[in-house]
Amino acid sequence: MVYYKTNDEIGLIRKSSLLVSATLATVAKFLKPGITTLQADILAEQFIRDNGAVPSFKNYKGFPFTCCISVNDAVVHGFPNNTVLKEGDIVSVDVGVFMNGYHGDSAYTFALGTLTDDVKQLLRVTKESLYKGVDKAIAGNRIGDISFAVQEHTERKHGYGVVRELVGHGLGKQLHEDPQVPNYGKRGTGLKMKEGLVIAIEPMINMGKKEVYYEEDGWTVKTKDGKPAAHYEHTVCVQKNKPDILSSFSEIEANEKANEYLDASYY
Repeated sequence: MVYYKTNDEIGLIRKSSLLVSATLATVAKFLKPGITTLQADILAEQFIRDNGAVPSFKNYKGFPFTCCISVNDAVVHGFPNNTVLKEGDIVSVDVGVFMNGYHGDSAYTFALGTLTDDVKQLLRVTKESLYKGVDKAIAGNRIGDISFAVQEHTERKHGYGVVRELVGHGLGKQLHEDPQVPNYGKRGTGLKMKEGLVIAIEPMINMGKKEVYYEEDGWTVKTKDGKPAAHYEHTVCVQKNKPDILSSFSEIEANEKANEYLDASYY
């Protein structure tokens, strides 16, 4: 069942989404070699609760943390832990918040220290593909138009692996609603989008092959070939002539550039 949102509901989802963005921006200030992903998770949870919201992910289907933090060859759903981050790591942080009855959801991949050119390209192309997908989120287009745009830029143009097992999704009162939003597919297929549809678009792109596997924790998804993966996500509302991005990377990018331990030169 696809739920279209009213203007009031879109406003509430925007508030939740912007709190997610502010949470990611707070993490962007904190990240550096020598800290642990568990420390980042604790910081994010405190920030969310201090702002009158609750973490969407914590205890969702048994997930025990506030953030999914996935390092290097972990694609998504990584468990925060006590492993110390080091120079050259890439760190995907995915966060959701629940506030005023509605969820927001966003993700960003950070680079610690100086990256190799091939990893920089992976991050840049994945981030570009997010916006290419977002550009298709307009009334009258179909979900497959978003999917095709992401796949065309990442897989066909650059030879990367597009993960098939995990997809974007609708969201609102529930963290995951219909429709599913794959990062691969054919133009002109799938649900015809109407104004008021709110979706999370989230390319999950592997430097190598598309195949992944689940770790023993039942959550962490890793690349089978051990090559790194990148993940970016926006919450987006479909509108008539152009998409309305409800989350924001502006503060995240500003803090990323201001943090001497992060490499923002990839974009």
